[in-house]
Amino acid sequence: MKKYLQGAAVAALSIAIAAPVSALEWNVSVWGKRRAFTEHVEKLAELVSEKTGGDFTMNISYGGLSKNTENLDGISIGAFEMAQFCAGYHEDKNPSITVLELPFLGVRNLEEEVALSHELYKHPAVQEDLARWNAKLLMTSPMPQYNIVGTGEPRNDLASFEGMRVRATGGLGEAFKAVGAVPTSVTATEAYNAMESNVVDTVAFAQHAHLSYRTIDEADWWTANLNPGTVNCPVVVNTDAYNALSPEHKEALDSSIDESIEHYLANYQGVLDKWDQILAEKNVTKVEYSDEELAKFRAATKGIADKWIEEKTAQGLPAQELYDLVQAKLNELHGM
Repeated sequence: MKKYLQGAAVAALSIAIAAPVSALEWNVSVWGKRRAFTEHVEKLAELVSEKTGGDFTMNISYGGLSKNTENLDGISIGAFEMAQFCAGYHEDKNPSITVLELPFLGVRNLEEEVALSHELYKHPAVQEDLARWNAKLLMTSPMPQYNIVGTGEPRNDLASFEGMRVRATGGLGEAFKAVGAVPTSVTATEAYNAMESNVVDTVAFAQHAHLSYRTIDEADWWTANLNPGTVNCPVVVNTDAYNALSPEHKEALDSSIDESIEHYLANYQGVLDKWDQILAEKNVTKVEYSDEELAKFRAATKGIADKWIEEKTAQGLPAQELYDLVQAKLNELHGM
């Protein structure tokens, strides 16, 4: 019996020695379903796992860990290690990055959106702003200019926006309010039901979201060239979790960001390439505004940036400096 117990102990010890050290798993909170908007997160998880031989993996949860409007709160308490959120969902929690949601900044494509966002994310005031939530900015989720789908008769000019109920958050909501519309900030996951039940007349989204949240299925028309702006949706990590990474794991994570963004951009281009075909299939009327109407929209929203600077300066942010940084980066990107 004694020999049996000794043999069992030796066997157990051998197994313990042979067993690999427990792998590191991060929980990642996103929402909806896998789509163009989350492809860089999926790619990041894939690359990190490959580079670490499966020793560092990410469990990506689509709504199972938190509401999309509470992801920053979850990061702050360490409920999960990584999350995606949109600034316009809670301007008070991340006022510094809402500068990127101001209307008519002039961003021309997703590549410029990436460059602009990552330039802003490096600013000390922005990092300090997110540090209040124990959050480290990792990368952006670049989206094209938002346009709206609507029900009923097309809104062919700016005058027809008066009283229009539109799902739009942050700076976009302010832009539509400036031309007489009535913005509401229902979340992306609630947008279809709001449209179906006639709570809103229109919904402002990027193309992938109109597809993912099925608002395109309710649409009679689509604004092809309004291009009032977009939302900024960072991916952040819990600062303590990031600092606790081994040098090897940290290198695997950091070195995978650029490739993940490139994958996102290539994938999103596929959505844009198919968009006109989808509109035709669903018999959605394309509304294109004249230069005169677009000029009216820009004129009506001109004071929003000044208001943003005034309000955020009063909150203690270097708002003018952040706005000037955005403008300077855009001028650089545009070769001006």
